[in-house]
Formats: sequence, C-alpha cells, structure tokens
Amino acid sequence: MFSVTKRMEICGAHMLKLPYKSPCCESHGHNWIVEITIKGQKLTASHMLVDFSHIKQEVHGKLDHKLFNDVVPGNPTAENIAYWISERVQAICPKDIWVDRVSVQESEGNIAVWER
Repeated sequence: MFSVTKRMEICGAHMLKLPYKSPCCESHGHNWIVEITIKGQKLTASHMLVDFSHIKQEVHGKLDHKLFNDVVPGNPTAENIAYWISERVQAICPKDIWVDRVSVQESEGNIAVWER
C-alpha cells in the first residue's frame, strides 16, 4: 500500500449561511491549511500515485484568493470544503487510487476532516 499527502496553504474567504446570528455570516477570510492523503496499491507508469502538482492545480488553483461561496456548492463550511476537495481530487486520480483523507484547518484549533 502506498500513501502520499499534499499539504498546502490557501488564502480565501467565505460567509456562512447559518440559522442563527453569528459573525461567520459576514464575509471573512482565513489562511486555510489543507492536507489531502491519497492511497493506492499500485503506482502509475510514472511510479507515483498522482502528481503533486495536479493536486495543487485542482485545489489551490480553484480556491486560492477566491470567495469560496462562488466555488463550493452549498454552505462553504470547513466540513463541506473538505468533502468538495475530496470529490475534486478523486476525479483526477487514476483508477484504483483513492482519496483517503482531507483535512481543512480554517484557523488555529478549528479543523474539519473528511475520511473515506
């Protein structure tokens, strides 16, 4: 079994849609830390699971310096962003290689995780 993890920092903003009053309903930004772990039993012909630059392009390239409300469907909570990232990255992975875990840290102490 092989495993790789791509870690990146993304600058982005969001505003949450909540059924209660919260400052998070106003537009605000974070320096997000995202970690994506991919697993598989076989390497590609290039002897890798997936090219790190392809992961960066698919995630950082779509979210960095963006308003996440315009990119991520639904309410752009950290949990929903983690799920969205898992779907985006899975779509670029070769067959028999899967996204195992996505961690999204929006601030110190606030981390959401999606796991297979």
